[in-house]
Formats: sequence, structure tokens, C-alpha cells
Amino acid sequence: MRRTSITAAIAAVSLATAALAGCGGGSATGNGGNKNPKTLTYWASNQGKSLDDDKQKLTPELQKFEKQTGIHVKLEVVGWPDLLNRVLTAASSGQGPDVLNIGNTWSASLQATGALLPFDDKAFTAIGGKDRFVASALGSTGAAGKAPAAVPLYSLAYGLYYNKKLFKAAGITNPPATWADLVADGKKLTGGGKYGLAVEGANNAENIHHAYIFAKQHGGDFFDASGNPTFTSPGAVAGVKQYVDFIASDKITAPGDAEYAQNQSLQDFATGKAGMLLWQAAGVQLAQRGMKAEDWGVAPVPVQSGAPGQGTNVDTMVAGINMAVFKNSQNQDGALKFVKFMTSDEEQKILNGKYGSIPPVSAAQSDPQFSNPEQAVLREGLAKSAVALPQVPKESQFEDLVGTALKDLFADAAAGKAITTETVQKRLEKAQQQMTG
Repeated sequence: MRRTSITAAIAAVSLATAALAGCGGGSATGNGGNKNPKTLTYWASNQGKSLDDDKQKLTPELQKFEKQTGIHVKLEVVGWPDLLNRVLTAASSGQGPDVLNIGNTWSASLQATGALLPFDDKAFTAIGGKDRFVASALGSTGAAGKAPAAVPLYSLAYGLYYNKKLFKAAGITNPPATWADLVADGKKLTGGGKYGLAVEGANNAENIHHAYIFAKQHGGDFFDASGNPTFTSPGAVAGVKQYVDFIASDKITAPGDAEYAQNQSLQDFATGKAGMLLWQAAGVQLAQRGMKAEDWGVAPVPVQSGAPGQGTNVDTMVAGINMAVFKNSQNQDGALKFVKFMTSDEEQKILNGKYGSIPPVSAAQSDPQFSNPEQAVLREGLAKSAVALPQVPKESQFEDLVGTALKDLFADAAAGKAITTETVQKRLEKAQQQMTG
């Protein structure tokens, strides 16, 4: 299933899952029973440097779970370019894993398909209770007024990472606090084959995350209170243009970044080809790429003016990974035991420690390892200046259509084409027509 078919696919899945309610899924056949209690299948998202890196990190924990419960977990790590389509295909066929990771921004869209087990009071009781989780993380688990479609596993926020050596060489004493400051600093850092800021211009998810925050900072949004698309609102248009202008008019980002979609911007930052990077919990991956901890710093993502906060000064999304159970799993009891294990206080400390993310379980956040300078900045952002992406059924289509519009705008900017407000308006208008047509 191609990425560009997501809009039609979600509608098709919503119909198909109803017809497949009696079909087998997960580790056996039948409907929602527990016919294979000693085996689970688990699709994990790619959180580490590579798929193999994730396997190395997760396997010891899965072995620990098997020793405790006697349940063997068959692990498959799925890359982000493939994960959503894999989930949609599984939902449509009725043949999927027992447990899976999903991007928290997809929660409402996948909830609408009916393929995921609702976390009602009974399910939350089975995994240790709902009040164990941080409220902001629970806000990205499904549509308001409905039982969550998943539970938080890893919490993330964006920070502005900067290269201390490059800053010193350019005479920059402090990380930028506003976007005007960032552009000015970026120009000082650009030259000699180096650029001020690295981006992932062909990565739809990254495009959406940043476009959404920029739109919020301009007082705009991509959906109204009823969940209808407002892609061409003045704030949304201004936000998208400001982001694309890093290549188009500011010229502080390399034109080649328009083609980046697989962490190449992270690599460029780690190797000194870019002086700044907007990223979620980058520390662990920077170390894996050979960058010393003393050579980089992290600061809050800039705002238009003033300091990060709420309203037009939000500077990060409530990022993170959720854990869901397929409704068609034939080992729901075992699946919930596994979710309980992975979200236990102890495992939350271990897993989030391995990935550099923040535990969405309140008790685990008190561990000293989550109080280092990087974590302090990210936790502050989540607590005081973060906003959840829209928890609406069409959120996945939004990521696909608007993310692609940004990718095309970045490609045009890299080719030297002028990016005007009118240009952005037309691209977003086309995306909105595709959404509603």
C-alpha cells in the first residue's frame, strides 16, 4: 500500500474491520479469546539508530518478561516509513500482531478504524491503573470522550540542539531564543560547506510536527473545533512559509536537506556539517554517531518573541510513542500482561533510559537519570509549552497530505523556485481539497 493512499486506506479499513470482527488476528484464530497463551507477537517502532539496535535494546527485556510469565514474545521492529501502512493492512486483513507501537499522533485515526482494543476501565485496571500515567501523555491516546486506543510508552519533546564548537568559532555566545535570532545565528554558521540548521525536508512526520508548532505560534491551526480542516488559515500559511524559508529565503539550511527523510539531518549535525538541529531526545543517537556530549548543548525551541509558554508561545508538540493491543488478538490476557510489564515503573526507567526519552509514567520520572541537562529541557517543554496534535479521525490523512505539500515546497525551494505566501496558500488549498473531496 503506497503512502499516498492513506486517505482512502483509512476509510476502507474502517469498513473492513467491522466485517472482520470474527476473523483471526494476532497469534491464533478466533475472536478475542486466549487460545495461544504462551506466545505474543509484537511490532516495535524504530526508536534507535537502526532496526538491529532496537532488537539489541529490547531483546533482554522481552526475555525478562518470558522468564516472569512463561510467555514468549516474537519481536519485529518496523521502520517508520512502513509502520502506518503495515498497521492499516493488518487492520484490514484482521491478521496482525498482538501488541504494537504507534505514533501518538495516529491514535485517533487508528481508533476510528475499530482495530485496536479500547483501554476502558477494565483494561486500565489490568495494567496497573490509569492514574499512573502523566496527564499530558494520556491526552494523545485517542479522541476526547472515548476510551483511549493505546497507552503511552515513551514521551518525547523537541529541543534545539546546537554545536558548541561551531557556535564558539562563529562568535555566538548563547543559543537563540527567537526565530529571528536563530536565522541571524544560522547565517553566521553558514559557509565553507557548513550550514546553520539541518532539517528533514522529505520526512512527512517531521514536516507536520514543525508546521503545526509554527502555525500555533502564528495563532493558527489546521483544524477547527469540530475537526474540520483549516489548512489555509492565515496562521497555518504563515507557519509553513516560515519553516520552508530556512531553505527558500533565509538560506541557512542546505538545499540537499529537502531530500532528507531517514535521520540524515541528525548525521549532519553529529559530524559538524550543521550547527543546529530541531529534534526529539537526540542525545543517545548523537553519541552513537560519535559526537561527544561536551560538544553539544540543548535549549528550548525558539518562539516568535518572549519565552516558551502556552498559546502562541508553544514550542513543541506532545511527542511520543503509544502501545496498543489489536482487538483481534487471540491472547488479550497475555497482551495486557505485556503492556503492564512494559509500562511498569522499573521497565519505564530501563527503556526510556536506553532511548533517552522521558517516561510517561509519573513514578519513573523521579529517577535521577531523567534529570540530566537534556532531559531537564525536554521535560520543561512537555510540562509548560507543549501542545498535542489534533486527536481527530483524519489526523493521519493530515500528516500525509500536508506533509507531502511541505515536502514539495522544500523541493521547489531547493531548486531555486520562489516560495511566496500565495505559493504556500495554493499547496495547502490543494491538500485541503484532497482531504474533503
